[in-house]
Amino acid sequence: MIGYQIANIVVRLFEFYQILVLVWCIISWIPRRPDGILNDIAVALDKIVSPYLGLFRRFIPPFGGIDFSPVVALLVLQVIEQVVVDILVRV
Repeated sequence: MIGYQIANIVVRLFEFYQILVLVWCIISWIPRRPDGILNDIAVALDKIVSPYLGLFRRFIPPFGGIDFSPVVALLVLQVIEQVVVDILVRV
């Protein structure tokens, strides 16, 4: 029973991080002023998301000027989530 509760918390944390990555992607397309609140949010998100995305940027070059590393990063995050949840539920 406790494994399901922990698994539920883990799922929520993974979902929250996936949302952060998606918001970071959307904000990266929006022009922003250096002194604006949107820029402050983008800087904070960049500090949270960039270390993870950097792992994929090393191996996936931009294609036609478009960075596909967030797509691959989200897919890998979903696979890791499933593996972790399966392990937690079995315990």
